[in-house]
Amino acid sequence: MSGIKKLTYSEQVAEYVKQSILEGKLSPGDQVKEVVLSEKLGISRAPIREAMQILAREGLITSEPQKGKHVAALTAKQIKDSYFTGGVLEAAAVTEALPLYSEEDIHKLEQIVEGMRQVAESGEAIDSLAELDNAFHNVLFSRIDNELLIELCRRSCQGISKFLLYKYWINLYAPPQVHERHLMILEALKTQKPTKVEKAIRKHYIDSGERMSKYGVDVHHD
Repeated sequence: MSGIKKLTYSEQVAEYVKQSILEGKLSPGDQVKEVVLSEKLGISRAPIREAMQILAREGLITSEPQKGKHVAALTAKQIKDSYFTGGVLEAAAVTEALPLYSEEDIHKLEQIVEGMRQVAESGEAIDSLAELDNAFHNVLFSRIDNELLIELCRRSCQGISKFLLYKYWINLYAPPQVHERHLMILEALKTQKPTKVEKAIRKHYIDSGERMSKYGVDVHHD
């Protein structure tokens, strides 16, 4: 059973809340009550509070005095700013680590991008693209020896795209576009030219932020 990560109670609660957001049981702006979670999950309030702190660090939960805790609801500008920040940080981090990427790393990225192409051509469930997207960026992060930087990169965008607004994010680009967008980063990485790599990654995030901003809480939908 090696490789199985044992989660603490607080981590399990955090995962439960994330799954609830992902499934639409909790939406941006909804209140999250510790006492309700405690009763529903049959555990004490202490790990619930710790879980709320974890989720707050990840940008998924907001907390205000007298108002309680709520699932984060972001404006269009906050979404764009988050993606811009994530792009700047990831681009800088990957560029700094550029000499460290091995032939094996490039091969892994090629396999992932090829998997995206196959999904695009076969019409497979697009949810599989989310896993491939995660795998792609995990390879990029694997050579970055700065845990704080990785955490900030992930928080800037992952909380929004993979949880808060997943139902929009997963349909943000057609599968062939998802393949093309990641291929552009891979081709830039192969050049080993920092300016090309930085430009490709920043553009990747800026474009996503522009599209995702349409789903900000201050944008009216017909």
